[in-house]
Amino acid sequence: MKLKFELVPDSCWYSNLRSLLPPSGWDIIRKKAYARAGGRCMICLSPEKRLEAHEVWSYDEENAVQKLEGVIAVCRRCHAVIHIGRTQLTGGEREAEAHFMKVNGCTYAEYRKALGEANEAHRRRNKIPAWKLDLSVLPELLK
Repeated sequence: MKLKFELVPDSCWYSNLRSLLPPSGWDIIRKKAYARAGGRCMICLSPEKRLEAHEVWSYDEENAVQKLEGVIAVCRRCHAVIHIGRTQLTGGEREAEAHFMKVNGCTYAEYRKALGEANEAHRRRNKIPAWKLDLSVLPELLK
């Protein structure tokens, strides 16, 4: 599926570039993502006047490492799906659900299955008390 849920482990909620970098560093990274996107969401490809920067992380559960993979520019709708936990809390789940199914060309049952798998990964990752942060890609993002 092109559009996926990314449920960040609870202990990593504040491990984001906006809080780790000075504002000028974050601005460089997000503006580069916007330029690469060329006015289109990098997931659903819809043309957008206003894109949002999204940090892509991977999780090595065996070694307890949260690794920054990159930053992409996404539309508000894709960002709401990616952060479905926050979206559910703010009452936007129905719109996110519809967008997920449209972008992925899937059924409601497939949406629920993917959400269940994301929730299971979240539960599993929450059992790890502390994650090490791998920002080795950062120099490349700041070039």
